[in-house]
Amino acid sequence: MFQMASVGPMFGQLNHFKRFAPEPIPYAIQRYEKETLRLYGVLDNQLAKYEYICGDYSIADIATYPWVAIYEFQGLTLDNHPHLKRWVETLQKRPAVQRGMAIPAAQK
Repeated sequence: MFQMASVGPMFGQLNHFKRFAPEPIPYAIQRYEKETLRLYGVLDNQLAKYEYICGDYSIADIATYPWVAIYEFQGLTLDNHPHLKRWVETLQKRPAVQRGMAIPAAQK
């Protein structure tokens, strides 16, 4: 639910206003960037206690990872979120994650 109610909608809005809106709207960019960074903090706090979002690798990680993995596309960094950064690095080493993340690139 966290991914569907928070991560997806907020990160998606940041992507839209930062990368795809026909003209920049500073208020929207600032609002969604601030919320994305807040959610990075929530994830970082959770991942300080667990290897994966819910303890064991699960659909929560699978659904959330693509949104976080594009932090550079969003113009952000994970430097202030060491547990989140570790989680991204751990997941990007998984062969199934690599195969899944390669699909959009192959369709270009």
